[in-house]
Amino acid sequence: MNKDPPPRILSIAGSDSSGGAGIQADIKTIAMLGGYAMTAITAVTAQNSVGVQAITPLSGEFVGTQIRSCVEDIGVDAIKIGMLHDADIIEHTARALVDVAAPIVLDPVMIATSGAALIDGTATSAMREKLFPLAALLTPNLPELELLTDSQPRTAEAMGEAAMTLAQEYGCHVLAKGGHTDDSRIFDVLVGPESRAVSFDHARIDTRHTHGTGCTLSSAIATLIGHGQSLEHAVRLGRRFVVSAIAAAPGFGAGNGPLGHHAVRSLKREGA
Repeated sequence: MNKDPPPRILSIAGSDSSGGAGIQADIKTIAMLGGYAMTAITAVTAQNSVGVQAITPLSGEFVGTQIRSCVEDIGVDAIKIGMLHDADIIEHTARALVDVAAPIVLDPVMIATSGAALIDGTATSAMREKLFPLAALLTPNLPELELLTDSQPRTAEAMGEAAMTLAQEYGCHVLAKGGHTDDSRIFDVLVGPESRAVSFDHARIDTRHTHGTGCTLSSAIATLIGHGQSLEHAVRLGRRFVVSAIAAAPGFGAGNGPLGHHAVRSLKREGA
C-alpha cells in the first residue's frame, strides 16, 4: 500500500454535460493537483459554452446517500460544495455533513458564467441556514456577494467589507472574487471572522474562455487544503492554478469556453 496516499476530496456538485464546469471541472482539478476525487452529483445539466439548456435535479435523499457512501468507506480529507439547486438537496446535504470533520469549501453557486440561474428561489435561505455555518470557506463571486449581502461592492475595499459581513455572521472565512468587474486587474479578497483581510490580484487575461472558473478554484483550494496547506496559501496556489488553466484554454465552444485543466502540470503543491 502507498505510504503517502493522495488526499481524499469529495465534490458535491452538479454535472456539466460539456465538461467545463461542475463535477467534471472538479475531477480534472483534483486529479491535476494530486488528489483522489469522489463525487456526490446533485443535478444533471444540459449545458455548453453558450448557456444552460436544461437542469434535472436528483433527490436530496439520493444526494445524501452518495455523500455517506464516500465518507463511511473511503473517508474524506476535504470537501468542495458547488451547485445544490434546491432546498431539498441542501437539507439532505447538511444532514450528511453535520458530523463530518473535514473542512468544507462552499462555492455558493447561484449564477452560471453565462448568466443562467442555477438555484431555485427557495434555496438561498436554506443554504444560508443549513450549510454556511458548516463551511470553513465561502467563495462567492461578485453577483453572488451582492445577492448575499444586499450590497453593490465595486472596489476591493468594498468587496472586503461585504465579505467581512458574511464572515462574521457565519464564523468562517470568505473569499470574495472580483472577476466580474471590468477592471484590467482582477482582485480577490480573503477575510476571516477575526477581521484579517488578504488581497490577491493578477492581470486580467483577455479571453472569453472562462467557463468553470469558480468550480475550478473552489476544488483547487479544497485539494490543496487536503494536502495540508494553510487556507491562505491554498487560496494563493489555487488562484495560480486557475490563471494557468485560463491561459491554456483550448478554445472550444462559441461562447464562454472551458479552461485548459489538462495543461497545468508545473504547479508545485508545496511551492511558494
